Amino acid sequence: MATEGAAVATTEATDLENLVTNLEIANSTPGNEQGADPPENTALPDDDPDNVSPADASLLRKIIRKGLVESKYDLEIQRKDPTSPLYSVKRFDALRLKPELLKGVYAMGFNAPSKIQETAVPTLLAQPPQNLIAQSQSGTGKTAAFVLAMLSRVDTSVNHPQVLCLSPTYELAIQTGEVASKMAAFCPDIKLQFAVRGEEIARNTKLTCHIIIGTPGKILDWGVKFRAFDLKKIRVFVLDEADVMIATQGHQDQCIRIHKHLPKDCQMMFFSATYEPQVMEFAEYIVENPMIIRLRREQESLDNIKQYYVKCRNQEEKYQAIQNIYGVITVGQAIIFCHTRKTASWLSSKMSKDGHSVAVLSGDLTVEQRLCVLDRFRNGLEKVLITTNVLSRGIDVEQVTIVVNFDMPMDKSGDADCETYLHRIGRTGRFGKNGIAINLVDSDKSMDICRTIEAHFRKRIHLLDAENVDEIEKIGS
Repeated sequence: MATEGAAVATTEATDLENLVTNLEIANSTPGNEQGADPPENTALPDDDPDNVSPADASLLRKIIRKGLVESKYDLEIQRKDPTSPLYSVKRFDALRLKPELLKGVYAMGFNAPSKIQETAVPTLLAQPPQNLIAQSQSGTGKTAAFVLAMLSRVDTSVNHPQVLCLSPTYELAIQTGEVASKMAAFCPDIKLQFAVRGEEIARNTKLTCHIIIGTPGKILDWGVKFRAFDLKKIRVFVLDEADVMIATQGHQDQCIRIHKHLPKDCQMMFFSATYEPQVMEFAEYIVENPMIIRLRREQESLDNIKQYYVKCRNQEEKYQAIQNIYGVITVGQAIIFCHTRKTASWLSSKMSKDGHSVAVLSGDLTVEQRLCVLDRFRNGLEKVLITTNVLSRGIDVEQVTIVVNFDMPMDKSGDADCETYLHRIGRTGRFGKNGIAINLVDSDKSMDICRTIEAHFRKRIHLLDAENVDEIEKIGS
């Protein structure tokens, strides 16, 4: 698969890496052009709740997935015409793909379609083309599904852009491009162009690529302002990470402006990790007469996670409780969640001084730095990962046996955040193994949060006396 533009890549994966490197160098001092990604969040004080942008959180979840997540959730499918046939497949070779494309799918390690791919891919490849709105968590195969459809729709006998894929940020666009490059490794005639910051085209240029992947502002510039390609000739329009797109200032308006220039028979694909009302309103404006596929959210099972709370009077007693637990039971790896960077930094310093191998993950790190921290933890180089809500979901480390809520999870109103709690303690008890969750409670407020969570999930959270060696030994048995 060839990639065109200011930096050129051929079919090899290393060439795409070179393109990404060149783009990153070009973006070391990003400008303010319309197509640029939005600026990074300004730094928060260390004692404020630590959060990351939706785009960064989405990128981190995409990258740290080592493979497809086996979803326990059922599909919910809505069709405007309930009598239209609904297709699903259990094998990729049942899709009648081009042999070169099927070879690329298998080379990526996709042996069988994920749950969402079973229905989404046949729908996207059907004739006549059908519009689709799909929602599911990261790691369930959304990107591979729409990339496969994008590549399948390309007519290499004509050299002009036929497929547009919009991502909310430079980094997310590059991620999608990497998936496309790998999947099309045996399709040298398909040409890809990135439309992201750092990629510039001369005036009066006419693009001859087949697929453009980029951010809304840059694509709007190239298609409307510079007329580098004809939006009326686009056959497939993909809007990825729609929930992040809505959260990014200006992007929703830019997407709508691009959409207005597309032909009526253009196939629309709309993907989102969530389906809040504003996301679905946006989707239904962009996508006419769609099939809607959602993964029904069922509660993750907490059956194999033993939950405890420890009463403490202050931060020092919380730390002593952790020390006592470590002194009695064998801990493989642990993740400790804090509310602020200041607390995470304090705890890291204390544990390091006491001989623990500790890593810290917080919102002031770049995505690259976070990935480095996660890789080291996953490889066992550090045994304790102290983190804020940057990592409430999205990482599976088999050796994690204990999760500690140093601070109980709260929403912006200061109330119990049950969903975050579920994702936090779900970092242990993975792969069918038993896990332990310890909640450190130091006030009436945090006790109320603990009780609210207990009532919400209808799962008992047991009192643990962290001064009693016998009690601590029991939780480790």
